[in-house]
Amino acid sequence: MPRVWDVPVHDSTRVRDARVAVEDAAALAGLDEPRTATAALVATELATNLLKHAEGGQVLIDVVPPPVPPGQAGDPEADRARMVQIAAVDHGPGIADLPAALRDGFSTTHSLGAGLGTCRRVADDFHLDSVPGRGTVALARIGVPVRRRAVSGVPPAAGVRAGGVNVPFAGAEYSGDAWAWVRAGERLTLMLADGLGHGPAAARASGAAVRAVHRFAHLRPAELLRRLDEALRDTRGAAVAVAQVEEDGRESGGEGGGVLRFAGIGNIGARLREGDGWRPLLSRPGIVGVHRPATVAEEEVPWAADRLLILHSDGLPSRWTPPPAGRPTAADPAVVAAVTIRDASSSARPVRDDTTVAVLTPNPPDRP
Repeated sequence: MPRVWDVPVHDSTRVRDARVAVEDAAALAGLDEPRTATAALVATELATNLLKHAEGGQVLIDVVPPPVPPGQAGDPEADRARMVQIAAVDHGPGIADLPAALRDGFSTTHSLGAGLGTCRRVADDFHLDSVPGRGTVALARIGVPVRRRAVSGVPPAAGVRAGGVNVPFAGAEYSGDAWAWVRAGERLTLMLADGLGHGPAAARASGAAVRAVHRFAHLRPAELLRRLDEALRDTRGAAVAVAQVEEDGRESGGEGGGVLRFAGIGNIGARLREGDGWRPLLSRPGIVGVHRPATVAEEEVPWAADRLLILHSDGLPSRWTPPPAGRPTAADPAVVAAVTIRDASSSARPVRDDTTVAVLTPNPPDRP
């Protein structure tokens, strides 16, 4: 079941809670002692920063796949590539000078002396998004080292990246939502499942969807949903959406070219940015595992360097709309997800259900 740690940080006692949570996540991810210590340092620093600079916030800790799958579904090297993701989210004043804040040792107050620059240096991935007057998202990932090699003749680098943020309802131990990011040949599949209701039974349904998508990631979205329907028959069912990019490396040069296919059943929202505008991608009514439509249509559109796809469960407000297409977007998809959740909620308007946002972006040309 999808285990997620949601730690509200509004006083100094919760800094320890964030550190303990990240140690539990590191054990689940299989991190060794040095990498666990690194994750604990980052979590402690980010939680401390929330208190000192934003009068509190939220630390979300999860075990996630890497933004770029290192190998094929079922390959032991790829299966071990689990990362602890730490997202510190606040509605504070923002950071006026991001480059200065990311310098090693920079601090406007007396914290651990580690600083955001050190967090960026010791983490495998570290990203910062801050808008004055709206708040800040700091996101780090720490994982088990894996060999970067070709698997079955397919190079490890991909032209797309995916990431997500999962917020369990009312601080529950398990979320009824889950997302997965799997590679099979040239097909890269992003799936978001929202188990019916919330709590452990909903988590079992979405967890079954994650396991099944790893088995059937070689299939196109409509057929994949049929297999997921069979896999979820013994659960309460879930709303599920599948987005799949099939790359054309010869034409794209590794810069995100190819085709995007989408299919969904139930109330998973999907918005695709194309250049300066957004378009919805529509799912069919139904519940995977309980009531699947007789036919499921696939939408197919070109995938290019100006595309960005946001999938979200119904924990977001029904009137949520994507940010203006002209606003610069962070390169890391999980940061986009965290910003989306932050801007759609507040301390006075918390999320109303398990809430997950999963994002698909082109891989920036300068990233491996």
